[in-house]
Amino acid sequence: MRETASAPLLTLNRGTTNIDFYKNAFNATENFRLLNDDGSIHVAELVIDGQKFHVHEMMPHDAHKVSPEANKGTTVEIGLFTADVHAVFNRAIAAGATIISPVTDHEYGYRQGELQDPFGHRWTIQCEIPMSPDWHF
Repeated sequence: MRETASAPLLTLNRGTTNIDFYKNAFNATENFRLLNDDGSIHVAELVIDGQKFHVHEMMPHDAHKVSPEANKGTTVEIGLFTADVHAVFNRAIAAGATIISPVTDHEYGYRQGELQDPFGHRWTIQCEIPMSPDWHF
């Protein structure tokens, strides 16, 4: 086990029943899921290539955890590093994500594309590439 790791928590609207987007887009596997009485997802733990993240429904008693829809946008963008940016990006679009910016090679040494998942969370799909020798701040 790693000594230090992050596990983002993505907040979903209450009543969400289907999180298959993450499985289809990012080949995420599900470690566990806790359901509410109505069958909606209370919390689920997912893993992308060994990295955990959680989805959790918005709760009335926990006002600081709000979905992007309730917040009128997200305040955090998840950076997902992968060897094949184009393949993951295209799979996410096919699974229902919306393109924010297409995959582009940047002189600062990253290949990146930005998208928004169906729940309003923004993702940067990326990998490192050789930095342009002419690039500087």
